[in-house]
Amino acid sequence: MSHGALDRRGVWIAVAAYVAWGLMPLYWHLLKVVPSLQIIAHRVVWSALFVCGWLGYKYGRGWVRETLARPHAASLLLLSGVLIAFNWGLYIWAVNSGHVVESALGYFINPLLNVVLGVLVLHERLNRVQWVSVAIAAAGVLWLTLNYGSFPWIALALAISFGSYGLVRKLLGAPPVRGLGVESLFLLLPALIFLLWAEASGQGHLVAHGPTPAWGAGVIGLLMFGGVLTALPLIGFAAAVQRIPYSLVGLLQYISPTLQLLMGVLVLGEPFGRERAIGFGFIWIALALYAGEGLWRSRRRAVPLARG
Repeated sequence: MSHGALDRRGVWIAVAAYVAWGLMPLYWHLLKVVPSLQIIAHRVVWSALFVCGWLGYKYGRGWVRETLARPHAASLLLLSGVLIAFNWGLYIWAVNSGHVVESALGYFINPLLNVVLGVLVLHERLNRVQWVSVAIAAAGVLWLTLNYGSFPWIALALAISFGSYGLVRKLLGAPPVRGLGVESLFLLLPALIFLLWAEASGQGHLVAHGPTPAWGAGVIGLLMFGGVLTALPLIGFAAAVQRIPYSLVGLLQYISPTLQLLMGVLVLGEPFGRERAIGFGFIWIALALYAGEGLWRSRRRAVPLARG
């Protein structure tokens, strides 16, 4: 079996998706005037309209029925929808409350948490390097807890919710964009009801309420485009993983939290002192071990194939 050249278009699509995810803190920061729960509700509504419209155009009206035809699809996608809504909501709240750096930590931890979930739920076996990686990452979390003065609950809640979301989707096996479409449909009605209640109670400002002015076209446009920004990177990611080796995807995923960290420190001015740097250092060493071991194994498997 011969190995063709790496699909550069696939690489650039994946990089673009991860860069978009990495720069999202700046986007949500532009919406600080909007309460976090309303941002997440708008994100659900507009992403549902965009994703379902795109799926209907590409696959016709039968895509929902085909996606739900899998065993336990409805219950698993409802669960994954709740998990991703919680993850989105916590992330947006964290960004607009000055916790971008801790949010980035959550997405650095996530790949290693996925390993732990694989052991506990899927009964996967870890080799020695993977166990050492998990132990070093746990030491980093412990260091941050003891020396930074507080338990990094935002980071762990983001990692656990996103890791659990990925696990549920792995158990189902539905295509990622179709799965997002069904999740969005499950969440659409509650999101609409919440937004209508917010407007009726005067907490929303899509329209003016007495002396309180409306948010304006700029904010409303950002809320609407947030749905597109939710869907496009995922659609690109789904296309990219079909084109490039998954081991490369595993390395490229660190673009997002790296950019989030840089945005938090350099643009939004969040503190990043010695204690945080040491804690992050533990996590980065663990990730380097984990990613390096995975890359070594994938290349080792590829050599006999190339010779065959």
